[in-house]
Amino acid sequence: MSAEQVHYRTTTVGGQEIFYREAGSPDAPALLLLHGFPTSSHMFRDLIPRLAARYHVIAPDHLGFGYSSAPPADAYAYTFANLAALTGEFTEQLGLTRFALYIQDYGAPIGLRLALAHPERITAIITQNGNAYTEGLGEAWAAPLALIANRTPETEAPVREIRSLEGITWQYLHGLPDPSLVSPDAYHHDAALMARDGQDAIQLDLMADYGSNFELYPAFQEYFRTSGVPLLAAWGAHDEIFVPAGALAFLRDLPEAEVHLLPTGHFALETHAAQIATLIEDFLVRKL
Repeated sequence: MSAEQVHYRTTTVGGQEIFYREAGSPDAPALLLLHGFPTSSHMFRDLIPRLAARYHVIAPDHLGFGYSSAPPADAYAYTFANLAALTGEFTEQLGLTRFALYIQDYGAPIGLRLALAHPERITAIITQNGNAYTEGLGEAWAAPLALIANRTPETEAPVREIRSLEGITWQYLHGLPDPSLVSPDAYHHDAALMARDGQDAIQLDLMADYGSNFELYPAFQEYFRTSGVPLLAAWGAHDEIFVPAGALAFLRDLPEAEVHLLPTGHFALETHAAQIATLIEDFLVRKL
């Protein structure tokens, strides 16, 4: 069996079923891939086999996403703090004591909470449109910011549209010089899972809680400065959700960070998986 072969597993963490993709030798340096909204570990389907020959790659679906459990919002408090705590338990259950992080979108505040809790466990960070600075917030944040400021039926309505097929398709295709490079399987896959019963309340609760991440931005930035953690930003330059200024801002706290702005959008792996894999391998060989 080749190291590149991907395994699809489920484990119970904190009473919840967490689905994850795993490849590579358990003896190899570990790399934890944390996905964003509105997708799942499915976003890493092209990246995982490219890294598995050299790394132990693990990509879980966050609770409420993908193939992991999605308890109703009235039975589970969907906050980023809780998702991070669950992810931390997941890493401990799998015996991950030292690992590099790949963070994108929602995966960024989840992963960076892990780093704050246990900085000694984090060997490096790869951020692909995973934000930690206010200047990284693009125009697409107008509706979510209104919801965060004041949750009402009126502010919920436009945020609800973000997880519609049309809203998800926009996230995948906006800003791409050639949208035909993105398989429609990607956004239809996400839209189908986002359309399941219970998702409306789950996703509104998470978006309303996103302000808790802004409150931690100073702590995240202090972690960068004090740890000097090796950081690679491989960022879609045409993203209007997390704009390139967010990638460049890492240099303020980590002057040795390596920033690459790629000619693509929010879901850069859809068009640049091979290039990003090469950047990661070159970076981690030098830094780990």
